[in-house]
Amino acid sequence: MPGGKIAFYTGILDQLKLTGDEAAMIMGHEMAHALREHARSRVAKSQATSIGLSLGAQLLGLGELGNVAANLGTQLLTLKFSRSDETEADLVGLELAARAAYNPQAAVSLWRKMGAATGNNGVAFLSTHPSGPDRIRELEGNVPKVQGLYQAARGG
Repeated sequence: MPGGKIAFYTGILDQLKLTGDEAAMIMGHEMAHALREHARSRVAKSQATSIGLSLGAQLLGLGELGNVAANLGTQLLTLKFSRSDETEADLVGLELAARAAYNPQAAVSLWRKMGAATGNNGVAFLSTHPSGPDRIRELEGNVPKVQGLYQAARGG
């Protein structure tokens, strides 16, 4: 959230029957958004994209149709920026949680539970978040990279 605030819907704990490790993955993810200032940078990227596309449409003499296309283009690029931010927050959050001695494998089980609860069909094109299957694959590939941090944090 803008200003570095973090929101956590606590109902998810009971709804998905999350373990402490899974809840830590959510907190790590949200902390990563705040640390990377994703909300602030998303606004700046969207404004710059909108201005650039609108200017291009005007220079090409596309009129109102050009403005509509520019607005649609801005929205689609903003979704892509959001998915990139979400992926970065997943990976940074995974590392933060592992450094705090939370089992990084919980990120995978968390997203499996989320997928089962939401019926995620894997369509990411018009979404602000990566699809569940893509997200799980990315996390599975990165869990081994932070396993040493987790072991060190646990003292072993």
